Amino acid sequence: MVVAIDGPAGSGKSTIARMVAGKLGFYFLNTGSFYRAYTLSALDRGINPLDRDKVLENAERIRLTVQNGSICIDGKDEEGRLHTPDVDRYCSQVSSDPRIRQLVNTSVRKIAEGLDIVTEGRDTTTVIFPDAECKFYFDASPEIRAARRVKDQPGTDYEEVLKAIMARDKMDIEKADGALKIAPGALVIDTSMLTISQVCEKVVNAIRSTPE
Repeated sequence: MVVAIDGPAGSGKSTIARMVAGKLGFYFLNTGSFYRAYTLSALDRGINPLDRDKVLENAERIRLTVQNGSICIDGKDEEGRLHTPDVDRYCSQVSSDPRIRQLVNTSVRKIAEGLDIVTEGRDTTTVIFPDAECKFYFDASPEIRAARRVKDQPGTDYEEVLKAIMARDKMDIEKADGALKIAPGALVIDTSMLTISQVCEKVVNAIRSTPE
């Protein structure tokens, strides 16, 4: 079974998807982390993240794998470095390249073959797994999402984070390929005023009630 979750940055997708996977004994797969990994790798190698050809060349050279739900670049666990301000700043531009998106889509589908998975990102329900048995769309106000990001990253400025999130939303919604949108049949959950446990319960209950 494929459980796919989409939604804007900071809506709780990663945290809740990981919890749901743990409760159901499914494999957790974060599609957005692949784009972040390609962005991080480019930055680490001194490549301008806006230089699409060089970013693609680097992406085709490195090896991304998933171990215990964490993204590894050439065998090294880099999960803890995927949400730095620099990666946040450039990830949307990197992910807007159709060639990069195709690399990610191919990798994710290959990993998912024969597995029960919970996966999340921006276009998992619309492009990567349009036939997923369970689809969800998480949402929350930009202000709530900015506050969450500041809490997770002490020392960051709320107003700057809010501005960055709103800019990211605009780019994600207006992408020519893989735009953020609600898939037909997806259950929409506003996480703004819900706890992580409450959202997790809603998702698990919906999955368990899905016909075989």
